[in-house]
Amino acid sequence: MKRRLSLLVLLLATGLLVISACNRPPEDVPVVRETVETVRTVVVKETVIVERLVEVTPTPSLDQGPVTVHLNLGTEPLSIDPSLVIDNAGVDVVENLFLGLTGFDAEGNVEPELAAGWSASEDGLTWTFTLRNDVRWVRYTPSAGVVPLEPVTADDIVFAVRRTCDPRTGSDYAFVNYIIAGCQRLHKADPAALSAEALQTLVEGVAVKALDEYTVQFTLEAPAGYFPAIAGLWVNRPQHRPTVEQYGARWTEPGYIVTNGPYVLAGWFHGDHMSLLRNPLWPGWSQAPGNIERVELAMWSDDTDAFARYREGELDSVTVPPTALAQVREDPTLSQELTIFPMPCTEYYGFTHTRPPMDNVLVRRALSAAIDRVALVEQVTGGGEIPANTFAPPTVFGSAAGDPTIAPWALPETHGGWGYAQALAQARAWLAEAGFPNGAGFPPLVLMHNAAESRALIAQAVAEMWRNGLGIEVQVESREWREYLGLLNSNAAPDALPHVWRLGYCGDYPDQNNWLHEVFNTDQGANLLRWQASAEAPLGPDGRSYNELTDAARRSTDPEERKALYREAERILADTAAAFAPLYHYNVVNVTKPYLQRTFYTLGGNRFETWTLDWAAKQKANVQRRG
Repeated sequence: MKRRLSLLVLLLATGLLVISACNRPPEDVPVVRETVETVRTVVVKETVIVERLVEVTPTPSLDQGPVTVHLNLGTEPLSIDPSLVIDNAGVDVVENLFLGLTGFDAEGNVEPELAAGWSASEDGLTWTFTLRNDVRWVRYTPSAGVVPLEPVTADDIVFAVRRTCDPRTGSDYAFVNYIIAGCQRLHKADPAALSAEALQTLVEGVAVKALDEYTVQFTLEAPAGYFPAIAGLWVNRPQHRPTVEQYGARWTEPGYIVTNGPYVLAGWFHGDHMSLLRNPLWPGWSQAPGNIERVELAMWSDDTDAFARYREGELDSVTVPPTALAQVREDPTLSQELTIFPMPCTEYYGFTHTRPPMDNVLVRRALSAAIDRVALVEQVTGGGEIPANTFAPPTVFGSAAGDPTIAPWALPETHGGWGYAQALAQARAWLAEAGFPNGAGFPPLVLMHNAAESRALIAQAVAEMWRNGLGIEVQVESREWREYLGLLNSNAAPDALPHVWRLGYCGDYPDQNNWLHEVFNTDQGANLLRWQASAEAPLGPDGRSYNELTDAARRSTDPEERKALYREAERILADTAAAFAPLYHYNVVNVTKPYLQRTFYTLGGNRFETWTLDWAAKQKANVQRRG
C-alpha cells in the first residue's frame, strides 16, 4: 500500500482562489477575503448630474510580491498529518511544512536536516542523533502572521515516533518503523483489549528516547545501515504535542497547525486549493538557493485540464499527459520546456488473491504474461518508461530489475526476455491449464483504477490485451482517489473487491527493505494483495518463504547476501507466485515555464525552497498573455 501511493501526478501547478466554493475553515480562524476598490465619479454636463459606479482595474506592476509559484497537486491530500500521510500529495506538503532529522539531496543521498549529526553503536542497533538548536515551532494566522513558539527538541521527535506507532492514531504507514524496537508490538495491539496502564507501557516501550533537550536515541530490532533515511521519513517528523492534543483531528487545519519547516500553511480550502507561505523564521533560508515566497497548490485531477491551464499560463510546472506528449515534442516552444528523467517509482497491477479465480497462480501468471509492456510504454504512456519484470527499479539497492531469469515473459527479446509472441502463447497455455481454455468459463474480470485520464488509458489498453489475447471479459471501473484507497484498504468481503487494481509505488529510500519488505511482507508490511498463503509458502530455493527471505535480508549486514535474498524474493513475488503484475518503471515527463528554475528530487518530495522564479518575467508573460 505505499505511503506514497502514487497518483503519478507529480507537482503540477495552480491556484484559483474560488473562496465561495470552498469548505469553511475552523470558526475561530480569520478568513481573508479579497476586496475590490471602487470610486464614485461625478460627471457634470450643463445642469445634469450623472452618477456612475466605476470599478478600478489596477495597472499590473512588475515589482509586486510575493513571488508566487502555481502548481497542481492533482488531488487533495488524504492528510497532512505526518503520522497519517500515505500519498504523494501529502508527502509534498509535509516536506515543506516540517523538517525531518534527515532529508535527501537531489541525488537521493541522505543529508542532515533537523539533525546536526548522528552515530551508530558498533553492533548497529543503537542510533544517536544530535539536533540543531536554532529551529523553532511557528504558528501562522492572517492577522498575526508567523508567530514564533518554543524550540524544536528531542521530545518532539519521541512524541511523533510513538504517535505513529500507536494504533489509536490509525497510521497506515507505521510499518516503516517496525525496525524500531517495540513499534510493531504497539502498532498491532488492540487498544480495546488493554487497560490504559498496559497500553501506556507499550507506548513507552517504543525504543526512542530523549537523552537531553537536543539528543534523541533509537534502539533497533536488527542492524540497519539505512536507518538514517527512515529516521527522517515524514511519519517521524517532529509534531507539536500541545497542538495535537488540544485540537485532535483538526490540528492540521489553517490557524491551528504548528510547523517548523521553510513554509507555513496559509490556507486550505478543501477540494479546491492550498496555499503555503514562506516561513521567515526558518534558519535554513540563509543557505537555501530558492526565492519562492508563496506556493499555490490546486487539486485538479484531470491531467489534460491541468496541461491546458499550463498552456494558458495558469500553471508554472505540470506533468504532461500521455495524449499530449507527441504534441509537446513537436511544438517549438513546449519542446524546450520538456524534462524527462527516471524516477524510483513502479506502476503495477495488484491481484486480489482471495477473490476467485485470482487465487489460482496459473491465472495470475496468464494475466501478467498477456500484458504487452513494450506496446504499453511506446503506444500509451510514451515517456520512455522501462518495461518492468520486478517491483523495485534499477536504482534501488538489491534490485533485480531486468534479470531475464525472473518473469521473462515481461521482458522483450532485446532484454533477454521472451518477447510478447512467446509470452502470449504461454499465457494462453496457463489459462487453459487453469481450466479456462480460450477464456471459456472465465468470470467477468473487474479491473479498477483511480480516476485519472492516464490511468484510464492504461487500463483500457490492458483490458483490450486480455480480451483479444485470452478471450476473457473485462470490466474497467474507476473510483475517486480517497474512495479508491479506502476500498483497497478495507476489510470488505472478497467479492466486493476488484479482481485486479492499479497502484504506483514511489520509494521512500533506495533500499529493497523499503520495497519488498515494507510493502509486501504480510507479517511486517502491508498486505493489499491478500496473499498471506503464498507469502508464507516455502517457494524459495532453500524452502524459505517470501516473508522469511525479506526478513532475513533486512537483518543481514552482508550486502551481497542481502542482494541474493532480495533477488529470490522478487522471483517469488513476480514469477513463482505471480502475486502481482509489474508494468513499468516511471519517468517524470514534465514541462516547466522558462522563468521557473526548479529541482526534481527523486526521494522525499518536492522542496520549494530550492526553486527560483523570475518574478518580473512571470508577470510580464501573464500581462502579454492577457493582451
